[in-house]
Amino acid sequence: MGSRLAGKVAAITGASSGIGRAAAELFVAEGAQVALGDIQDDAGRAVADALGDAARFVACDVTSEDDVAGLVDAAVAEFGQLDVMYNNAGIVGAVGPIDSTPAAEWHASLDVLLHGVFYGVKHAARVMKPNRSGSIISMSSTAGVMGGLGPHAYASAKHAVVGLTKNAAAELCRFGIRVNCIAPASMVTPMVAYAHTGDHTNIDGALAELSESSPLAGRPGLATDVAHAALWLASDDSGYTSGHCLATDAGFTTGSRPDAPGFADYAPMIREAGRTGL
Repeated sequence: MGSRLAGKVAAITGASSGIGRAAAELFVAEGAQVALGDIQDDAGRAVADALGDAARFVACDVTSEDDVAGLVDAAVAEFGQLDVMYNNAGIVGAVGPIDSTPAAEWHASLDVLLHGVFYGVKHAARVMKPNRSGSIISMSSTAGVMGGLGPHAYASAKHAVVGLTKNAAAELCRFGIRVNCIAPASMVTPMVAYAHTGDHTNIDGALAELSESSPLAGRPGLATDVAHAALWLASDDSGYTSGHCLATDAGFTTGSRPDAPGFADYAPMIREAGRTGL
């Protein structure tokens, strides 16, 4: 057991599975007490039971501001404070061409992916400002910093999360509160397994597929990779980092790909008017 979060209290949305569960387990292992929010009640209680006295499950639908406020208040009531808010809950949401995307699905997607993050930032700030400290972390995506990587509602919401992160960081810095987000690529989680294989339980299938497409040969992205990024942002190790979008993507957003780049092999330098070499 480590101590990077010793004495800290965290609230995590979407904590029953995938990245949220991995973060909850890691945060507790590093000394934190955690309030776990999710709509998957049985799974959430099972995670909290496994983590013992350091964890409490709170039923939380992030599309409800009252539920998100209740998660924050439960963390304070149970553990006495709130040092870390991790807005992790997410879905894929509406899928398909822009001209056939149902408006109701668009709105429902943004309710989870953007409005839920707004509620988390808002209510974390409410309890952190009097203490003049805190770390707020939200989930964006590589689809939030590039085009063409996700469905329209998902990409729009994830871009908005980056903007909200920067704006909230600019406001809350004077209260000692840091605000950052994480932009993963496709990680091996139940949600991604469904997107790639049609079966959220087919983790092995997603693992095999993402191993082949990863820029790092044979090394797919895992939920624990994002959890460790969140741990760093939650801890005092990142004490001078705010307004930042941290990519956990094996370099994808900076041009890394599984295949060799076009400049990988030596050729004489190319000069003016078709001349080559020195």
